Amino acid sequence: MSVPLLKIGAVLSTMAMVTNWMSQTLPSLVGLNGTVSRAGASEKITLFQNPEEGWQLYTSAQAPDGKCICTAVIPAQSTCSRDGRSRELRQLMEKVQNVSQSMEVLELRTYRDLQYVRGMETLMRSLDARLRAADGSLSAKSFQELKDRMTELLPLSSVLEQYKADTRTIVRLREEVRNLSGSLAAIQEEMGAYGYEDLQQRVMALEARLHACAQKLGCGKLTGVSNPITVRAMGSRFGSWMTDTMAPSADSRVWYMDGYYKGRRVLEFRTLGDFIKGQNFIQHLLPQPWAGTGHVVYNGSLFYNKYQSNVVVKYHFRSRSVLVQRSLPGAGYNNTFPYSWGGFSDMDFMVDESGLWAVYTTNQNAGNIVVSRLDPHTLEVMRSWDTGYPKRSAGEAFMICGVLYVTNSHLAGAKVYFAYFTNTSSYEYTDVPFHNQYSHISMLDYNPRERALYTWNNGHQVLYNVTLFHVISTSGDP
Repeated sequence: MSVPLLKIGAVLSTMAMVTNWMSQTLPSLVGLNGTVSRAGASEKITLFQNPEEGWQLYTSAQAPDGKCICTAVIPAQSTCSRDGRSRELRQLMEKVQNVSQSMEVLELRTYRDLQYVRGMETLMRSLDARLRAADGSLSAKSFQELKDRMTELLPLSSVLEQYKADTRTIVRLREEVRNLSGSLAAIQEEMGAYGYEDLQQRVMALEARLHACAQKLGCGKLTGVSNPITVRAMGSRFGSWMTDTMAPSADSRVWYMDGYYKGRRVLEFRTLGDFIKGQNFIQHLLPQPWAGTGHVVYNGSLFYNKYQSNVVVKYHFRSRSVLVQRSLPGAGYNNTFPYSWGGFSDMDFMVDESGLWAVYTTNQNAGNIVVSRLDPHTLEVMRSWDTGYPKRSAGEAFMICGVLYVTNSHLAGAKVYFAYFTNTSSYEYTDVPFHNQYSHISMLDYNPRERALYTWNNGHQVLYNVTLFHVISTSGDP
């Protein structure tokens, strides 16, 4: 009988632990004593404080398709003037959820032990029946030993009844916690309906931080281009379309410029959905015609090459006026140094994570591609690099994180063939294929806000996602 007695001792120990847990730990966790205990710490936080704490980025990662993903705690601590209460409610709900999970484990363990105790109850009754039946056939010594064992088992009856009561208590407690969770969720939802203006400001602040996160995370070496996503088939064989690389995420306007020379009409669609449907647009009539398809919209302005010149024009959409124009020293124009497809593509303007760029060629550079960083306000050249790659052998080009990527053709079978790194003034040959679905690319540009390539392909407006290889240092430096 020694083994059953040891088991009974374990059951009693378990009951003591459960009783202590219910009387001390549980009230603290669910807030019955007015406080919330921090896991792993001795201090307690009084409920419904109101600290001023900002939104925080939780972690960052990059999806397999190349898009940057920034995961955030939204909000990390606060959403409105009732932030302290909201934060404490969230913490309390997490504690309640943990308690619910713990009680499920306890219920399972209690059920297992209860089954054992019930088995012992059956054994005790059987032993009692044997004692009564064998009262005259046992020796005095054997009878006394058996009676002593029976006496040791007698407390098990009261233990069993208490265990049953405790089991019912745990079940009721779990139901109460479930109801409490529902009430807390309703309170949190009600509180979240207030402070909309403050919430909107915090959303804008978070967008700025997410943008900074995306800039840091997105910079890396191009390793892949996704399959094409055809957005629309509209216009002639040549043209360009784009969104503003510096606009907030709520601004999804699309600009559309059909043709590659002497054009002046720019269509501005309110959203990408409107562009797809061909509705809700306004027209801008440029004071000077454009050449090529290498235009870019940056911070509310259109940058383009003035027809039959090497002049860069900055046209501001809101004021419908030219803010500044400047000649690009020595730059070829009028089909002197175009891409392989021609089309007056002598000058190509680009925007990446670091700013505004111009790609062109001069006689002094013997027809090789020159990359220049431009001041977006004055259009002055801040610095230039000679890549050594002949521009007429390039199908198209785009910038990502200060690296110029060049395709070897504008036709089917094209691939990203060459990369020039402005930070080290070095280059390498690459082999990054992409599917040229409509066989004639006349515009290829990278949008750092969306981490996507915009393409005009034989009258089709097409998007590609990109995959960048990058390393995030633990110190937070880029």
